[in-house]
Amino acid sequence: MTLARSQDSDSLYFLLAAKSFLLWTFTLIVCMIVIGFPLLALVVSVGALLAGALHAILPLSGVLFAILSVIGIHAVGIMLMAGFLTSQRIHPQEVEWLRWLNGQANPLHTSIYASCPLTCDINHPSI
Repeated sequence: MTLARSQDSDSLYFLLAAKSFLLWTFTLIVCMIVIGFPLLALVVSVGALLAGALHAILPLSGVLFAILSVIGIHAVGIMLMAGFLTSQRIHPQEVEWLRWLNGQANPLHTSIYASCPLTCDINHPSI
């Protein structure tokens, strides 16, 4: 009976760790695309220079090598960071700035439109 309970807890921990790893991977990819756009532009520029330099040596393989190395370095970096955060048992649900991941909106921010004093029934003291 004790063996069955320990196997259930081990498989449950494995599933939670896998879920945490996949959530961290998704979150880091989204952050890299959205927030890291200037860094992405710099990396693409360096990759283009690398492809141009390698084109003289390897006409088609140089471009392919440059593209795969840039994408591979980013993928490996994201996977390593997601693995590190998962191994430290930091779950995405516990991080304060990831409320959008849990479906929770920022309750302190309310939108007020320019036509709201004319069309809305809500009385705001600042208007």
